[in-house]
Amino acid sequence: QAQLRESGGGSFQTGGSLRLSCERSGPRYTQMCMAWFRQRPGEHREGVAAIGARQYPPVYARAAKGRATVSRDDTFTDLSLQMDRLKPEDTGVYFCAITLGRWCSKVIDDDDFQFWGQGTQVTVSS
Repeated sequence: QAQLRESGGGSFQTGGSLRLSCERSGPRYTQMCMAWFRQRPGEHREGVAAIGARQYPPVYARAAKGRATVSRDDTFTDLSLQMDRLKPEDTGVYFCAITLGRWCSKVIDDDDFQFWGQGTQVTVSS
């Protein structure tokens, strides 16, 4: 079991930056993958970034690559997402998710994640 709580959402300007945080509670597993997803208005939920073992680089979705940085602490307790050069199309609900007992895959697929936060709204205006 894992509980996840996101924070940091709000209203932002085009070209600005945001930093989202996710706090995990629950047992720690040897292998875990934590990720950020988002659901834009009228769209399906999509992966943004994922991070797992230190020896592998984080995984980024194409829309986030070059603008997003995902990071975590050593215990998988705190997950962050920094996103720069925001665009109106970054508007959506951002979710933190975790899968336990395995490292991240090369594709961020929501079917792979077992536990989810409630989400935090991000609105980017022009």
